[in-house]
Amino acid sequence: MNPIASRLLFPLAALAALVSVATAPAKAKEMKLVAGIALQSHREGDDLLTAGLGTAGLRSPLPPAFADAAHPTPQELRRRAIWSNWRGIADLAPGGGYGELYGSLAPVPGREYQALVRLPGAKQPHRVMVQLPDAFDAGKRCIVVNASSGSRGIYGGIALAGAWGLSHGCAVAYTDKGTGTGFVDTADGVGTRLDGTRAEPGDAVEFDIAKYTGAGLAPVAVKHAHSGDNPEADWGRHVKQAAEFALGVLQSGFPDGGPYTFANTRVIAVGVSNGGGAVLRAAELDGDWLDGVVAISPNVFPGEGGRPLFDYTTEAAIWMSCALAAPTFDGVAMARPGGQPAPAGIARCAALKAQGRLTGDTPMAQAEQARQILHAQGWTDEALAAGAISTSFDLWRTVAVTYASAYARADAGTMPCGYRFTALGKDGLRSANADKERAAWWSDSSGIPPGAGVTLLDAKAGDTSDALPGLQCLRALWTDKSAPADTVRASVAATRARLPRKNLPVLVMHGVDDGLIPEAFSGAAYARWASARGRDVRYWRVHNAQHFDAFLGLPVLGARYLPMLPYAYRGLDAMWAHVAEGKPLPGDADIATTPRAFVNGVLAPLSADHLGRMP
Repeated sequence: MNPIASRLLFPLAALAALVSVATAPAKAKEMKLVAGIALQSHREGDDLLTAGLGTAGLRSPLPPAFADAAHPTPQELRRRAIWSNWRGIADLAPGGGYGELYGSLAPVPGREYQALVRLPGAKQPHRVMVQLPDAFDAGKRCIVVNASSGSRGIYGGIALAGAWGLSHGCAVAYTDKGTGTGFVDTADGVGTRLDGTRAEPGDAVEFDIAKYTGAGLAPVAVKHAHSGDNPEADWGRHVKQAAEFALGVLQSGFPDGGPYTFANTRVIAVGVSNGGGAVLRAAELDGDWLDGVVAISPNVFPGEGGRPLFDYTTEAAIWMSCALAAPTFDGVAMARPGGQPAPAGIARCAALKAQGRLTGDTPMAQAEQARQILHAQGWTDEALAAGAISTSFDLWRTVAVTYASAYARADAGTMPCGYRFTALGKDGLRSANADKERAAWWSDSSGIPPGAGVTLLDAKAGDTSDALPGLQCLRALWTDKSAPADTVRASVAATRARLPRKNLPVLVMHGVDDGLIPEAFSGAAYARWASARGRDVRYWRVHNAQHFDAFLGLPVLGARYLPMLPYAYRGLDAMWAHVAEGKPLPGDADIATTPRAFVNGVLAPLSADHLGRMP
């Protein structure tokens, strides 16, 4: 039997009317739908949570195969997207604890609804999805709403919101928050349909952009970078619109139990990283539509205190590789393994010394000076040590380039500082596998290049591998006085959070060792600011935890860090007990943990003792 038991495209007006009814009072506006509602049933060898892959399939290092790699089916793309997003967020390695100490990989049969919707005033739509389990509990009427982490596509939160919400009989609503993986090769301008396949002329697409007619290479357009919408400023509204979509789905799925409204349906918002920032922005919106918020490692720019991502990312991109060469980081994986500094770090120190920005006479003196410069800006040694992961994978440059383009409202051919995304190989030639790579962009990409066959070109590097000139150009967009910098800073200012609604319970948690989004700049600063102004915000600090659970399958990292997802699951349990059963929400917590150890050369399995005492 075909795993897609049924497929139906709802008329746009019909569901818009349902959403309007469900989001009473009468002043509610109809949702602007760009593409109709795709309904698919996932049962009998397929399911909502694992796409039929189960534990073994998700743990496989090889992605689910396409029968025809240049023309994958919607079912194959969905399965691959679920595999990619589980592995990008959770530590599924044996001994890592997922499915044993926390979380669930049990198959969940049910229905899945997707649509493209548009915020008022936006140039591009965003994708929303509702997963409705067959075991939905109409008696407790609950929605878990999630925004994808990073710049990921619609399945970016499935390892947390999906696994917790579906197993608790809730509908789970997702939004890609205006980022997502609907890339476009401007050589042909072909976009991505609702089902993930490459579009035909006249089809509704999740990112609509014209063919490139400029000089030189035709770039790849990336929705987060090139939508022209500064989606980050609207992440809270994206979350609310996903919740409104969920009410419409419940109304259509259970018409005899309606109406489904925010007044009679509990809504908990949860997100990780950028998704965590998005749900905190949703918390500030007017109305009693939201009952509780759980934000994990959030990228949020507090109303007071903290620092915005673009500021500390461009700073780290310049200084961190040099700082990590300091002896302080002896033995730190990806920094000074074996006590030897990385050659790239020594080269960066030398380049900064040549510019007169460092004065030390030796590489180690220069590295220590760079470390102290970052200390003065609020970086801790714990954050710097974990920042070695981002440094090793060139994430600082990758993130800075994408966000600079988004903030500048640049198109794909005029990105700041001479950067460009292309579908060409490092040899400058079109890949022989280009058609296969483009067909898999929707399922395989994390939403930010490079990766999945898309490369980053750095014009300022010229014929060398020196990234410093381009990085300093990006930094100048934050520090200098110029029209382009003014535009970027104004866009960043639009992302600053406001206080959450009064009496709304909010739980924020952050790893002390987070090296991508340091707690001092984001989660801790937000909680301190909001609590000081009388908001109901609780903050959990988790020791020996950093940003990337998915990397803990590497023994050298699994032995140093604990995953954040166990605390996220505990936070959801506590929030549900509070909003549904009236139990007290646990207070602030400073959670002591114990990293795993090697026993006879093998990393010990994660146990409850490692995780410490959870609130």
